[in-house]
Amino acid sequence: MTAPHGTPDTFPASAPSNSGNTLSPAQSRRALLALGVGSFGIGTGEFVIMGLLPDAARDLAISIPQAGHLISAYALGVVIGAPLLAVLGARWPRRNLLIALMAAFAAGNFASAVAPAYASMLIARLLTGFPHGTYFGVAALVAAGLVPRERRAQAVGLVMLGLTVATLVGVPIAAAVGAWLGWRAAFLIVGTIGLLTVWLVWRWVPFFPGDRRASPLRELTALRRKQVWLTLGIGAIGFGGMFAVFSYIKPTMLEVAQLPPGAIPVVLALFGVGMVAGNLAGAWLADKALTPAIGGVLVWSALVLGAFTLTAPHPWLASANVLLIGTVVALGPALQIRLMDVAGDAQTLAAALNHSAFNLANALGAWLGGVSIAAGLGWTSTGWVGALLAVGGLAVFAWSVLAMPRGGVTMPQAS
Repeated sequence: MTAPHGTPDTFPASAPSNSGNTLSPAQSRRALLALGVGSFGIGTGEFVIMGLLPDAARDLAISIPQAGHLISAYALGVVIGAPLLAVLGARWPRRNLLIALMAAFAAGNFASAVAPAYASMLIARLLTGFPHGTYFGVAALVAAGLVPRERRAQAVGLVMLGLTVATLVGVPIAAAVGAWLGWRAAFLIVGTIGLLTVWLVWRWVPFFPGDRRASPLRELTALRRKQVWLTLGIGAIGFGGMFAVFSYIKPTMLEVAQLPPGAIPVVLALFGVGMVAGNLAGAWLADKALTPAIGGVLVWSALVLGAFTLTAPHPWLASANVLLIGTVVALGPALQIRLMDVAGDAQTLAAALNHSAFNLANALGAWLGGVSIAAGLGWTSTGWVGALLAVGGLAVFAWSVLAMPRGGVTMPQAS
């Protein structure tokens, strides 16, 4: 079914999800590309500020630690905004909701580019984070509905690929432009990507009417489901290990591996390559066997994170280990699909909460890694912290498997 030239793809309310026959392969690819561009923009916008903190601090007349609060404000916005916007937008047609979320994200980045003072910049970053989790959650639901059921995780992985590619390509380019034209220019670039996504989603993502049965109260029923909380716990704890190591990767590589400063971008690029590879591999494995894939990635996480304690003093081994640590992101698509399966009718909220859990993992991992360093255990102690968090995630995963009702999860009906 092909949309008329110059109009967006529109499909009737009866079009089923996961049928694999309502869209041509070309239409599915275009829709996934549109969603992926949005995740690329969000990934670039979230991480680019980290490389521009000294410039932002100087321009806003604040200290670098104060400028670091801009990162925290964005993360807080993700945690607050994901459940709030998911509940409020439950009845919206998903394409319309995606457009509204990306328009808000673009507006937040344009506001960040012109914020005159620290307080206004802090508010702009907080509000820019609001659409983040809901966009990824709704985009994952849409992507999973565009393909046959046995390819759901790979479709979700393609959407999340934009986020991983952003760490490899988008962030370095935006940071370079920010260093050249001023740090505010980076946010103008991200805002423009947001507007491009609005147009691509309108043009290429099929329209399905909203679920008239949906309501904020129905979405909140997700919070009564034990398996939803356990799946979120796997992400919030198990994913924290990667951030425990990566948050301190630069000083560790400089002080322990004795790498020259000029080699750090190469190490960061290796991490980005690992993320891209892990995202694709994790999505493929999740489609083959979802539960074993989650358990296997957590075991892999514990091994590669713990190994960093031993490889860190050796430049080549440490660099290769950083690439392997990047592959831990394989957990993302698998957990996103598991949340869809255990959420029942409360799909939008559960899917959005996945990214709140990841941001909690970021905060938890960075905090515990900092605690171990401050306690005098050394830079390499972050590897043990990361491994312990992965084991913690594995324990929550085991709990969730043991608590699974006999007969497994009852899959939600396509709407």
